[in-house]
Amino acid sequence: MKKVITYGTFDLFHQGHYNLLKHAKELGDYLIVGVTTEHFDEARGKVNVIDPIVERIENVRRTGFADEIIVEDHEGQKIEDIQKYHADIFTVGSDWTGTFDYLKQFCDVVYLERTPDISSTMLRKNQFRIVNVGVVGTGRIAPRFISEAKYVSGINIVCTYNPELESAQAFRNRHDIPNYSDSYEDFLEQVDAVYVASPNETHYEYTKRALEAGKHVLCEKPVGFTKADSEGLYGFAKQQGLVLMEAVKTAYCPGFQQLINVAQNGKIGEIRDVEACFTRLANLESRERTDARYGGSFLEFGSYTLLPIIKLLGSDYKDLQFQTLYGEDGVDLYTKVELTYSNAMATAKNGVAVKSEGQLVIAGTKGYILAPSPWWLTKRFEIHYEDPNQIEVYEPVFQGDGFRYEISEFACKINGMERNGYKLTAEEAIAMAEITEAYMNRKRLDNKQES
Repeated sequence: MKKVITYGTFDLFHQGHYNLLKHAKELGDYLIVGVTTEHFDEARGKVNVIDPIVERIENVRRTGFADEIIVEDHEGQKIEDIQKYHADIFTVGSDWTGTFDYLKQFCDVVYLERTPDISSTMLRKNQFRIVNVGVVGTGRIAPRFISEAKYVSGINIVCTYNPELESAQAFRNRHDIPNYSDSYEDFLEQVDAVYVASPNETHYEYTKRALEAGKHVLCEKPVGFTKADSEGLYGFAKQQGLVLMEAVKTAYCPGFQQLINVAQNGKIGEIRDVEACFTRLANLESRERTDARYGGSFLEFGSYTLLPIIKLLGSDYKDLQFQTLYGEDGVDLYTKVELTYSNAMATAKNGVAVKSEGQLVIAGTKGYILAPSPWWLTKRFEIHYEDPNQIEVYEPVFQGDGFRYEISEFACKINGMERNGYKLTAEEAIAMAEITEAYMNRKRLDNKQES
């Protein structure tokens, strides 16, 4: 008897799960299915399991493919189970290709082809539906988004859009995801929602057309270069009952939310100063270092460094100043933004060719919060007081590279489970767009004076 073993969360059970179990059964004579517990899913990075394990086990049982169902609840169990049950083949979906090659010393490892189109209409006790997502742009961010989406229930990546055929074809060959290069409208017809990861100057138009087609949108920052553009998009999305989210991933990380809550609860007194720094020595050939108009440090990192400032001090600043160091080709290499409030001040430092200590410091009348680099992922922060021996350390949970939290938020908002939007409100996004508009105006003035 040839024994096959597979594992999964099997959350929001759908046609893709059914097909995987069917093909797994076809590999042998006896199929063992491991269903993961909520606790183990959380430990391995799954951020939003919806169905309880009893329901997930029952859904697997009802397919009729599983000869035996077991529960996976700890790291290393796969090796234990393969040996315990004398499994001949371990199999999972092709989106995990390469991940489980270490099991080849114990049995054969087979990666089954994924189901590209997953129905959202399967009957469920809950109303959480699967969201078919299309990705606009196939550059360096898209693969990370697709990889992280595996850890989010209810999200299915079905296709991409890139008008540059050569780049699109290369991406399709690597990830086995269909691409639409000729017609954005044809692409939109395939999806419920869109993730916009194209160059900065295209964000507004792609987002606008997607919303007009009735699609939810998660857009990389900035969604627009002016306050009016941002207000228009958010206003239209609200009017149409659509979700529009700006992909400032820090806003959705649980550690950052905890940091903001601690800052606002009075532990450090009244907040008087916020200093946020995000710098990276970008590749000389990268868009950030070569595109004088839409690249540079502020458009790359400004949304991150402004985020804690706007959330903690608001948008009612009295003065706004920019200081920028330009390269010979006019690229913004380093920009410092200074905001003055009636009873506080703030600084946002951004660099693509200048390296500085990338920390976040929130100064109050009783103490200060220090979040070391990379604070934008918020894996650790400390509270310091006048007594140097009194330090409170926080080390919140953080999984992956942060994308899965904003993807999870996107899916939940589409399904009506998060209507408040407090993690990044439309008002906060519009306030950052207003600062972006001021920056673009200042940049044009600087370039005019240089010429």
